[in-house]
Amino acid sequence: MSTTNLCIPARTVIRLQSPRACFQWQVRRGIAKLAYDLHKPPATAEHVSPGAPIIMIHGLFGSKKNNRSISKILARDLNRPVYAIDLRNHGDSPHEKRHDYTALAEDVEGFIHEHSLKESTLVGHSMGAKTVMTVALRSPGLLSNLISVDNAPVDAALKSDFWKYVEGMRKIENSEVTKQSDADTILQEYEESLPIRQFLLTNLIKPRDSKILKFRIPIKYLAAALDDMADFPFEDPDDVRFEKPALFVRGTKSHYVADEMLPIIGRFFPRFEVRDIEAGHWVISEKMEDFRKGESP
Repeated sequence: MSTTNLCIPARTVIRLQSPRACFQWQVRRGIAKLAYDLHKPPATAEHVSPGAPIIMIHGLFGSKKNNRSISKILARDLNRPVYAIDLRNHGDSPHEKRHDYTALAEDVEGFIHEHSLKESTLVGHSMGAKTVMTVALRSPGLLSNLISVDNAPVDAALKSDFWKYVEGMRKIENSEVTKQSDADTILQEYEESLPIRQFLLTNLIKPRDSKILKFRIPIKYLAAALDDMADFPFEDPDDVRFEKPALFVRGTKSHYVADEMLPIIGRFFPRFEVRDIEAGHWVISEKMEDFRKGESP
């Protein structure tokens, strides 16, 4: 058995085309039509058939670009199409005042229906992890399994770092900087780690009609939603469960999936497994190869 199969089961999939960005801007009936990149596998199999897609979902302040490398790797190694999506208020997807896990799940469910995806594997990191768990508990028929990366189905306060990031991004916008280096200098007051600053600054863009850099994410909406991002919309696992396979990948240097959370995970997701990876909260970017293999230290 390939070590990759520890993470996501392989399937035969549709024929190769180059990854293509598909941008959807409308919001209809409160459901945002999500932007996405589609990564298709190499056309090496003689017999190809559609199905078994993987849907990759980023975390707070992230975008589909963060999942580009791992999506290409999984498409190649597992021979499955990988959809890397932008959640609402992130990347190229629409901006909406409402930002909670029910709304995020409804958007993803709408995406699955819109693209007629069957037997999907949903993979989410952090905010994306709670989103895929919410989809699984709301609409279990839309997916065959899920992978939650460093988050748990509990109400748990976000690290104070996220509030600092909002402060830093607000200061950058109020300073009307024209260079990325100036924005980084400001952000150093709020975050020492260069990789995290670079991650946050991927959201900084230069509008066509202005020299002043702006964040493409609606900071006002996301700041107001931080408390909602700490919550989980389901409280009683006796009322709802996901009876299909669920893999919980956690960073051993992160606090988001502590051992004491495992019993509640098991009640909501009775077929769950755990993989520990020696990493912090940013598991995939820190240890992409370990994540690909699904290996524990």
